[in-house]
Amino acid sequence: MYAAVITDFYYQLPPNMSTCPDSVCANDGGVLSIIHSGLAHVAFSLFSTDAATTADNPQVVAKIISILLLSTIALSVTAFHFVNKEWHLLRDIKLTFEGIFDRVPSLEGEVELPLLINNNGENANDGASSSSKPITLLDPANPTLVQCYSPATLVKLGTVPNLNAQQVSDLAKRSQTAQQSWKSTTFAQRRRVLRTLQKYIVAHIDEICQLCAKDSGKTQVDALLGEILTTCEKIRTLLHHGETWLESSYRPVNPMMMHKTAYVEYVPLGVLGIIAPWNYPFHNMLNHVLSGIFSGNGVITKCSEHTSWSSVYFHNICRAALEVNGFDPDLVQLCTGMAETGKALVECPFVDKIFFTGSPNVGRHVMKGAAPHLKPVVLELGGKDAMVFTEDVKLKDVFPWAMRGCFQNCGQNCCGVERLFVYESIAKEFIAAMTDKVKSLKQSCPLSENMVDCGAMVMDDQCTLVQALVDDAVSKGATVHAGGKRNTSNGGQFYEPTLLSGVKPNMRIWKEEVFGPIMCVITVPGDNDETCVQMVNDCDFGLGSSVYSASNSRALAIGSQFNTGMFTANDFGVNYLIQSLPFGGVKESGFGRFAGPEGLRACCLERSIVIDRIPGIKTTIPSPINYPMNTKQGMGFGKGLIKLFYGDSVLVKVKGIIDLIRNA
Repeated sequence: MYAAVITDFYYQLPPNMSTCPDSVCANDGGVLSIIHSGLAHVAFSLFSTDAATTADNPQVVAKIISILLLSTIALSVTAFHFVNKEWHLLRDIKLTFEGIFDRVPSLEGEVELPLLINNNGENANDGASSSSKPITLLDPANPTLVQCYSPATLVKLGTVPNLNAQQVSDLAKRSQTAQQSWKSTTFAQRRRVLRTLQKYIVAHIDEICQLCAKDSGKTQVDALLGEILTTCEKIRTLLHHGETWLESSYRPVNPMMMHKTAYVEYVPLGVLGIIAPWNYPFHNMLNHVLSGIFSGNGVITKCSEHTSWSSVYFHNICRAALEVNGFDPDLVQLCTGMAETGKALVECPFVDKIFFTGSPNVGRHVMKGAAPHLKPVVLELGGKDAMVFTEDVKLKDVFPWAMRGCFQNCGQNCCGVERLFVYESIAKEFIAAMTDKVKSLKQSCPLSENMVDCGAMVMDDQCTLVQALVDDAVSKGATVHAGGKRNTSNGGQFYEPTLLSGVKPNMRIWKEEVFGPIMCVITVPGDNDETCVQMVNDCDFGLGSSVYSASNSRALAIGSQFNTGMFTANDFGVNYLIQSLPFGGVKESGFGRFAGPEGLRACCLERSIVIDRIPGIKTTIPSPINYPMNTKQGMGFGKGLIKLFYGDSVLVKVKGIIDLIRNA
């Protein structure tokens, strides 16, 4: 149909517009002539029986090329629209031109990152001191300071302030003041700030990865995947979809209100309070800042006391991106300190909503602190995610997923795999092969050597907890095939990558979150899907899950019965990389969502709006139900309305009309 319309239009053009330029058509031996002839030959082969003769006519060639080009564009746009009904062509065109012509400033010279390592891979912090045991976080000589150290080397990195409640309140006020002007910015201005951040991140991948490795002990590849990649995708998603997600959402009206237009608008809340964990210092620093400022809010973040050193630098990147674009950098604030600092942020009257990521125990304290102020909270409280391998999988294909799921970031992942359910008929072969793979993992300081698979644990206390869980499991019949103890050869906070099988429900590790480099293999007896579902759901957490099977439909059928907030068939971890999906769980994994339209709108007040659809037509109060009222007449009129609009038959609706006439 489109080709016919375009063809008819084309042949109505004046003769001088339907021929190719002489300079192009005259050169029979040129590249353009060859392309023209080839396209014409294809076109006439499809639409004509005389391709050989017509392809020699340069005027016909030009026409065919134009027709093919226009037809292809029209058909492609139409087809893509039907395939992806969420595609917004005009939006994409606008964003493309914005990216091409609106060049963002550079942050070079605006942000100073510390020197991390010298050419020999040794520590390059001037005056740094190391310790044979973890440093006490609070400075014994000055409790107003928090000491920062590298978990891989136990080298002291520096100190940050341990802020009190008044200092937190002052920072929140400054953010609140800056937000008053920021909330009126356009989405194009907000995108400009995010694009400035993106530009800086892409230009400083190595430095940011090294900074994360230094402060949290992770490998640089883990930092690349978990810190940089996820943050860049978060920015890309907000740039591409954020404005659409925050546009007014129009809602259908009922027949009684057909003269009205109803919609929901998403209004910035004010100042968002973020309590970020320590496992991904860069991404956790920027994650809620990005969604917060894009939705028009100010953001004040309480970073973990365990990764405060790097958080200061990452925070400065955000402030610099605002400042170089002409906006008040006070919009974003950083609180460093211990638990009391976080408590002060939750209770601060200038903070309008709290986003917390951490343990269920601390999450309950956050709720308790917010309750007297009726302050809303979003809680992401970790998980004990299950990965299932059914008997029909190809083991060599799933080995890498088991390794990545359990040992990414040394197991310190909210959505890391803590329970690996392997069907009975393949369990023995799986464990035998996996034992060699786990034993082959290399562990050392992530900045000192090139070949490092697993880094250090951020918290020394977490190593102690992991050891207690492993020891409890072994005492109750579990088998350690690899690892199972601290790695003392590197001098830092390391726990060996561990493979544990024979895990049963009576063991602590079946129920409690490990948050360490432990692969817990649980055998599913009889290769039974129903048994597998029961075993997976026997858990207080419910964040993510995944099932691997030769049949996608079987994997989905199993996973759809899991009581988790997220599920993936034949894949792992992609939920979070698809930032259009909401992230969150159920039960002990918390409530509320971030990411996706749900997460972005969670940063806003959802305000319902109703206006007149047609000028001059307004709602009036009929006299039977207006004050002063006649009860008999008012009841008769009201019943007539209900019958007319909600009666389930024509007869009832007619009776309703009669009641309205009688009591009008």
